[in-house]
Amino acid sequence: MVKSTGISRKVDELGRIVIPMELRTKLGIEEKDPLEIYVDGSSIVLKKSNSTCAFCGSEKDLLSFSDKLICPKCKEKISNLS
Repeated sequence: MVKSTGISRKVDELGRIVIPMELRTKLGIEEKDPLEIYVDGSSIVLKKSNSTCAFCGSEKDLLSFSDKLICPKCKEKISNLS
């Protein structure tokens, strides 16, 4: 569901926009947090990047699988499912 915030920002000469503090606070976005950028038709979607394994929360040696991040141990466990 798309919800309007009523907030508008201009793009500066370097192509940057500022995400308002109230939105960053509400969404838990801290300074230097990575954000993923998606395109949905004519819309740009920003999503806080979750750089942990989708199953165990590990942050090491992550692999991308079906738009999810997984660690080698969980990949092995998945591979062994029958």
